[in-house]
Amino acid sequence: MNDVVLPTATVATDASEAPRRVAYNDKVVLQFSLATILWGIVGMAVGLFIAAQLYWPTLAEGIPWLSYGRLRPLHTNAVIFAFGGSALFATSLHVVQRTCGVRLISDKLASFVFWGWQLVIVSAAITLPLGITQSKEYAELEWPIDILITVVWVAYGWLFFGTIAKRTGRHIYVANWFYGSFIIAIALLHIVNNIALPASFTKSYIVYTGAVDAMVQWWYGHNAVGFFLTAGFLGMMYYYVPKQAQRPVYSYRLSIVHFWALIAVYMWAGPHHLQYTALPDWAQSLGMVFSLILLAPSWGGALNGILTLSGVWYKLRTDPILKFLIVAISFYMIATFEGPMMSIKTVNSLSHYTDWTVGHVHAGALGWVAMISVGAIYAMLPRLLGAERMYSIKWIDAHFWLHTLGVVFYIASMWIAGVMQGLMWRATNADGTLTYSFVEALNATYPYYLVRFSGGALVLAGMFLMAFNTWKTYATAKNPATGNALAANAPA
Repeated sequence: MNDVVLPTATVATDASEAPRRVAYNDKVVLQFSLATILWGIVGMAVGLFIAAQLYWPTLAEGIPWLSYGRLRPLHTNAVIFAFGGSALFATSLHVVQRTCGVRLISDKLASFVFWGWQLVIVSAAITLPLGITQSKEYAELEWPIDILITVVWVAYGWLFFGTIAKRTGRHIYVANWFYGSFIIAIALLHIVNNIALPASFTKSYIVYTGAVDAMVQWWYGHNAVGFFLTAGFLGMMYYYVPKQAQRPVYSYRLSIVHFWALIAVYMWAGPHHLQYTALPDWAQSLGMVFSLILLAPSWGGALNGILTLSGVWYKLRTDPILKFLIVAISFYMIATFEGPMMSIKTVNSLSHYTDWTVGHVHAGALGWVAMISVGAIYAMLPRLLGAERMYSIKWIDAHFWLHTLGVVFYIASMWIAGVMQGLMWRATNADGTLTYSFVEALNATYPYYLVRFSGGALVLAGMFLMAFNTWKTYATAKNPATGNALAANAPA
């Protein structure tokens, strides 16, 4: 099944010429890698704070910009676009140079992409706590920031695809297909979902209304998950798992089937967020059917990543970076099984609006996205910082266990709480009246919010440990990446 060799990293090779040395731009990769750690801490800290507010409701009472309603969108934007986005920028720009055997087409454009994205993040951190928002899930930022995102994204696309265009060989490694689809799809989703009429510098009105607005929003929302939080991170999987394991990807043919099946199906699944709403019934059913179909390419790709370790499973005992990468794929399998199941109308009638959904989201966000990102960053950092390895491998292992236990506590508590909520809300007496009031259901949920908070605290502690490990690695390193390091000195 081993259809292809490892993605080459240290030397750019063309079939028509001898191996040559290339000066890669590692400066922007290092900048985005460090930003990933920074914004991971910030985004998860905000998440921990609002988790605390659910258990201690009077926390920050009377301070509007610290209210749950304002901090919750700040948390989601920070962990998705600041933490996850920075990880995607870092890894995609690292991978595209190594697999294409060429330097990024423009150092200035790379610098613009980095600083432009940081400006987007800071703008979100200022406006959302002030209540300046479009009130659209995962698309809360107002129109001036949306325009800035568009400009930065076009620059990023130009940088990425321009580098692919000047590659030394004909082949485009599969990781770049996933990264490329993520860039194109997010551009389309962002523009269509954010068409608005500005009323002032801080206020606009979306052109869609009613059920059409809901349909467009969840076409965007679900596919932001599909392409920002799935396709891009699958690009990480297809490069860093084989690289860290020093094994070929299990089946290169399967990776191509995985790619085309995933992007063909994912776009149609959005309506499953709108079961039992004003959306036409046929659209709800369509979303459910395509969600169930989506299970096949999702698990096929995940198994392709896990089976890459065939013959070297023993490495999991000694390589904590590989633990991060492989357990991340395991959480991806959990989330991509759970999602289609929850889209089934009868299951959705129990799960919707409950904390089961919160558990599902975080199985994907903390389990899949965060763990694959952390693993990939750990894999890159030593060489980017001019070191042979991270300062402490034991600290990486400790981070792995902190994160894994934190995720398990988090999602298990939310699964239990969510199923309990759904059952209590639908319970009726013989005369048709509700058995439990909403307050009784909330009171039964209350202890689980403390478990969720504890799980989040473990995850955040792990991120602080990663930051300290990175600082110690930098302090003891000799030659941090400047963007001019030869490929032979800066392998992937």
